[in-house]
Amino acid sequence: MTPDQVGGIRRAMRPIIVIPSRLASTRLPRKPLADIGGLPMIVRVAKRALEAKIGKVVVAAGDQDILDAVSGLEGVQGVLTDSSLASGSDRVHAALEQVDPAREHDVVINLQGDLPLIEPGSLTAVLEPLKQGGFDIGTLAAPVQSEWERNAEQVVKIACDFGDASVARALYFSRMPIPWGTGLHWHHVGVYAWRREALERFVSLPPSALEQRESLEQLRALEAGMTVGCARIEHAPQGVDTPEDLERVRGLV
Repeated sequence: MTPDQVGGIRRAMRPIIVIPSRLASTRLPRKPLADIGGLPMIVRVAKRALEAKIGKVVVAAGDQDILDAVSGLEGVQGVLTDSSLASGSDRVHAALEQVDPAREHDVVINLQGDLPLIEPGSLTAVLEPLKQGGFDIGTLAAPVQSEWERNAEQVVKIACDFGDASVARALYFSRMPIPWGTGLHWHHVGVYAWRREALERFVSLPPSALEQRESLEQLRALEAGMTVGCARIEHAPQGVDTPEDLERVRGLV
């Protein structure tokens, strides 16, 4: 029986979207507040989350300025979290404990605050591995489109094989172009759908050896025996990590 079944009958998931955001970016200072077509980036991300019509949308802010930026956005709840939290997952967990102590939501989507062009449909897709059952965490994978993308260390790759399916199990994540040999490579899009119990377990664990070696938080989950299912999407959204990324996105809106 999967976690989505009670007495053999499948029950509906009750998801919530939480967007962790803080100002302490070294490559692009005050990144969440960067102007994109007249709106702060964090507002654009929150609007995309609302368009998905999945459930409640929360911005887990590490700084008051971010909270102020989303304060007038209808349908979005802002929550101030400890600025010293180590990761976005920790921030999502902290916000969830504040906004949902009664545990009405059993699935939380962790939407990165630097994806202002994320398609709302991708937020629906990331739930698919959990709907199918057998996975603790859902995430997104898009086909690598170029040699640069395949070899760039800032583009995380996934060792997985979809075949004819829309969901595949993630065997490993790396900054290297894995797996070896002829065939498609998969670009990891860092959006996660967590079963609430899995997120609680994850944040209780210390950083793992491979996580620290690759500087990839998701490897902690794999090393702890958690299962990650990848939902296939056609294109990876343009993220914003650098001033060059920001200018590229500004040209697309």
